[in-house]
Amino acid sequence: MIKAPYSITLNSPHETAEFAARLGADAGPGDILLLEGSIGSGKTHFARSLIQSLMDMPEDVPSPTFTLVQAYDTQVGEIWHCDLYRLGTVDEIEELGLIDAFDHAICLVEWPDKLGPLKPKTALTLSFQTDPESMDTRHLTVSWCDPKWALRLENAA
Repeated sequence: MIKAPYSITLNSPHETAEFAARLGADAGPGDILLLEGSIGSGKTHFARSLIQSLMDMPEDVPSPTFTLVQAYDTQVGEIWHCDLYRLGTVDEIEELGLIDAFDHAICLVEWPDKLGPLKPKTALTLSFQTDPESMDTRHLTVSWCDPKWALRLENAA
């Protein structure tokens, strides 16, 4: 059984997309994935790949940097893709309706540090880091407290 923290090297954008799709295959309403990492580390690519893997007809999945939230209806339910980078206070998160979405949607949250005390304890945290030797390689460290994630990660690995 995989134990937290779990580390994986993704050697290309294609490998990142495949891992996202495999993890998404077991996703369902109430699942929260917190995507950490610097700008350009692969958070949006991962989220886009997971979302598109669950669509009946893949469509464009833009970054929610300026809209803050993009919602998608998929075969497994609603997905919320959130980018909290531009938010200033925790009150703004509540105004978005994100806390309610945690209960009924799959939520992919970029810049989760902005959640502060609202960060769900059941979430899966994926920390992306670029490789200084290779522009396409990402090092991913995954952590969790909820035991459901260990089996899902084992299925996705």
